[in-house]
Amino acid sequence: MKRFLLTLFILFLTASVGFCATNSYNQYGQKTGSYRQSGTTINHYNQYGQKTGSYRQTSSGYNSYNQYGQKTGSYRTNGNTTTQYNQYGQKVGTYKTNSNGTVTSYDKYGQKTGSFKTDSSGRTTQYNKYGQKVGSYK
Repeated sequence: MKRFLLTLFILFLTASVGFCATNSYNQYGQKTGSYRQSGTTINHYNQYGQKTGSYRQTSSGYNSYNQYGQKTGSYRTNGNTTTQYNQYGQKVGTYKTNSNGTVTSYDKYGQKTGSFKTDSSGRTTQYNKYGQKVGSYK
Protein backbone atom coordinates (compact mmCIF):
# COMPACT_ATOMS: atom_id res chain seq x y z
CA MET A 1 0.00 0.00 0.00
CA LYS A 2 2.89 2.38 0.73
CA ARG A 3 3.99 2.29 -2.91
CA PHE A 4 0.46 3.17 -4.04
CA LEU A 5 0.29 6.10 -1.64
CA LEU A 6 3.55 7.48 -2.93
CA THR A 7 2.39 7.02 -6.49
CA LEU A 8 -0.77 8.93 -5.79
CA PHE A 9 1.17 11.79 -4.28
CA ILE A 10 3.38 11.96 -7.35
CA LEU A 11 0.34 12.06 -9.62
CA PHE A 12 -1.22 14.89 -7.63
CA LEU A 13 2.07 16.76 -7.67
CA THR A 14 2.39 16.36 -11.42
CA ALA A 15 -1.07 17.72 -12.04
CA SER A 16 -0.82 20.63 -9.63
CA VAL A 17 2.69 22.07 -9.90
CA GLY A 18 4.25 20.82 -13.11
CA PHE A 19 6.36 18.09 -11.55
CA CYS A 20 9.71 17.31 -13.17
CA ALA A 21 11.47 15.15 -10.57
CA THR A 22 11.28 14.28 -6.90
CA ASN A 23 13.02 12.01 -4.40
CA SER A 24 11.45 9.87 -1.71
CA TYR A 25 12.84 9.37 1.81
CA ASN A 26 11.97 7.09 4.69
CA GLN A 27 11.17 8.32 8.20
CA TYR A 28 14.89 8.51 8.97
CA GLY A 29 15.67 10.77 6.01
CA GLN A 30 17.35 8.07 3.94
CA LYS A 31 16.65 8.23 0.21
CA THR A 32 14.46 5.36 -0.95
CA GLY A 33 13.88 6.22 -4.60
CA SER A 34 13.08 8.84 -7.18
CA TYR A 35 10.54 9.78 -9.83
CA ARG A 36 11.35 11.39 -13.16
CA GLN A 37 8.90 12.70 -15.72
CA SER A 38 9.35 12.37 -19.49
CA GLY A 39 6.41 13.77 -21.42
CA THR A 40 3.26 12.04 -20.19
CA THR A 41 5.20 9.24 -18.47
CA ILE A 42 6.54 9.20 -14.92
CA ASN A 43 9.28 6.62 -14.28
CA HIS A 44 10.04 5.30 -10.81
CA TYR A 45 13.54 4.27 -9.74
CA ASN A 46 14.67 2.61 -6.52
CA GLN A 47 17.51 3.91 -4.33
CA TYR A 48 20.02 2.16 -6.61
CA GLY A 49 18.79 3.90 -9.75
CA GLN A 50 17.06 0.84 -11.17
CA LYS A 51 13.73 1.43 -12.90
CA THR A 52 10.93 -0.32 -11.04
CA GLY A 53 7.82 0.96 -12.81
CA SER A 54 6.10 3.73 -14.67
CA TYR A 55 2.87 5.73 -14.76
CA ARG A 56 1.38 6.96 -18.02
CA GLN A 57 -1.17 9.71 -18.33
CA THR A 58 -4.43 8.88 -20.11
CA SER A 59 -7.49 10.94 -20.96
CA SER A 60 -9.11 9.91 -17.68
CA GLY A 61 -6.15 9.62 -15.28
CA TYR A 62 -3.10 7.39 -15.10
CA ASN A 63 -2.22 3.76 -15.74
CA SER A 64 0.58 2.09 -13.78
CA TYR A 65 3.03 -0.46 -15.16
CA ASN A 66 5.75 -2.64 -13.68
CA GLN A 67 9.37 -2.67 -14.83
CA TYR A 68 8.44 -5.08 -17.63
CA GLY A 69 5.76 -2.80 -19.07
CA GLN A 70 2.84 -4.89 -17.81
CA LYS A 71 -0.16 -2.90 -16.61
CA THR A 72 -0.62 -3.15 -12.84
CA GLY A 73 -3.50 -0.76 -12.25
CA SER A 74 -5.02 2.63 -12.88
CA TYR A 75 -6.06 5.88 -11.20
CA ARG A 76 -9.15 7.85 -12.19
CA THR A 77 -9.90 11.33 -10.86
CA ASN A 78 -13.30 12.96 -10.48
CA GLY A 79 -13.29 16.32 -8.74
CA ASN A 80 -11.29 16.07 -5.52
CA THR A 81 -11.43 12.26 -5.40
CA THR A 82 -9.11 9.78 -7.11
CA THR A 83 -10.07 6.11 -7.25
CA GLN A 84 -7.42 3.43 -7.61
CA TYR A 85 -8.07 0.13 -9.43
CA ASN A 86 -5.94 -2.97 -9.77
CA GLN A 87 -5.05 -4.62 -13.08
CA TYR A 88 -8.42 -6.41 -13.08
CA GLY A 89 -10.43 -3.21 -12.76
CA GLN A 90 -11.34 -3.82 -9.12
CA LYS A 91 -11.43 -0.84 -6.79
CA VAL A 92 -8.47 -0.82 -4.40
CA GLY A 93 -8.87 2.51 -2.64
CA THR A 94 -9.74 6.19 -2.84
CA TYR A 95 -7.87 9.41 -2.16
CA LYS A 96 -9.45 12.73 -1.32
CA THR A 97 -7.87 16.18 -1.40
CA ASN A 98 -9.27 18.81 0.95
CA SER A 99 -9.24 22.59 0.54
CA ASN A 100 -5.81 23.02 2.19
CA GLY A 101 -4.18 20.45 -0.10
CA THR A 102 -3.97 17.54 2.33
CA VAL A 103 -4.49 14.19 0.63
CA THR A 104 -6.18 11.48 2.72
CA SER A 105 -6.16 7.86 1.59
CA TYR A 106 -8.85 5.24 2.25
CA ASP A 107 -9.01 1.53 1.56
CA LYS A 108 -11.73 -0.06 -0.55
CA TYR A 109 -13.97 -0.21 2.53
CA GLY A 110 -13.68 3.51 3.19
CA GLN A 111 -11.36 3.21 6.20
CA LYS A 112 -8.61 5.81 6.47
CA THR A 113 -5.13 4.44 5.74
CA GLY A 114 -2.95 7.57 5.78
CA SER A 115 -2.38 11.11 4.60
CA PHE A 116 0.04 13.49 2.87
CA LYS A 117 0.67 17.05 4.02
CA THR A 118 2.80 19.61 2.20
CA ASP A 119 4.58 22.44 4.04
CA SER A 120 5.55 25.90 2.80
CA SER A 121 8.98 24.66 1.65
CA GLY A 122 7.39 22.18 -0.74
CA ARG A 123 8.27 19.08 1.28
CA THR A 124 5.44 16.58 1.54
CA THR A 125 5.29 14.36 4.61
CA GLN A 126 3.47 11.03 4.59
CA TYR A 127 1.67 9.79 7.71
CA ASN A 128 0.08 6.44 8.48
CA LYS A 129 -3.47 6.11 9.76
CA TYR A 130 -2.24 6.74 13.32
CA GLY A 131 -0.66 10.06 12.38
CA GLN A 132 2.91 8.73 12.58
CA LYS A 133 5.42 9.99 10.02
CA VAL A 134 6.45 7.25 7.59
CA GLY A 135 8.25 9.18 4.87
CA SER A 136 8.72 12.40 2.96
CA TYR A 137 9.09 13.59 -0.62
CA LYS A 138 10.83 16.57 -2.17
